[in-house]
Formats: sequence, structure tokens, C-alpha cells
Amino acid sequence: MSSKNPLSDEERLKQIIADSLRYQDQRERTYRERALKMFPWVCAWCGREFSGVRLRELTVHHKDHNHENNPPDGSNWELLCIYCHEQMHAQRAKVDPNDIMPGKQKPPATFQPFANLKNLLNIEDPSSREESGKEG
Repeated sequence: MSSKNPLSDEERLKQIIADSLRYQDQRERTYRERALKMFPWVCAWCGREFSGVRLRELTVHHKDHNHENNPPDGSNWELLCIYCHEQMHAQRAKVDPNDIMPGKQKPPATFQPFANLKNLLNIEDPSSREESGKEG
């Protein structure tokens, strides 16, 4: 029977610290960590400042909306609070696709919802009443 020697408490502590430093290095390479080091912790839209625990509410917005475009100088990023970031993407969702692709225009609307309203409400045309009065 062979059994592995369990790590001593000191060895486990060293391993935990080494893993922590390795993961910290990986996190700092992410674009969010890089952006937080480059830019002041202020929302670019509303101007609110963030620090401490509230720093998690500050997000990185990609100006060209391409999350793969992460230049080292941060020129495609801006820091936005979660509220302004949501608003930014909500406005983008309202964009008419025809504005983006002008070659694919939709045909003009032809439906006329009130075309038959007069008949539905049984409203008499005033001009026909005048004509009928002249005849009588």
C-alpha cells in the first residue's frame, strides 16, 4: 500500500498564494481590468464616480460594439455605469435595420386603418346632406 503524503499546512498555504497570484495576473489581462487601470472610475455618460464595492457597477462599453476588438490603448472602450450601459444598448436596439442596410428598404405601408371608419360609425357625409336639401 502506498499513500501520498498530504501537503503540510505551510505547503498548502504556499500553493493557495501561488494560485491566487496566477489568477490575479490572468484577471488583470482582461480588458475590464486594463480599462479600469487606464481610465478614471467615472461613467462617461452620467459622470458618476465609482469606488470600493460600487466599482462593480462600472462596466466597459465597446464603442464599436465588437467585444473582440480590444486594442491595447483602450481606444475602443469607455467606462459606463450599468444603468447608462443598459440605456446605450436599449437605444441601439431601436435603430431601424434599414438605416444600417439602406439597400434593403421595406415597401411603404399601404394599410389604411381608418379608411372605412365613416361607414362603421354610420356618419353621414355633410356634403351629401347639403345636396339632399337642395333636391327637396
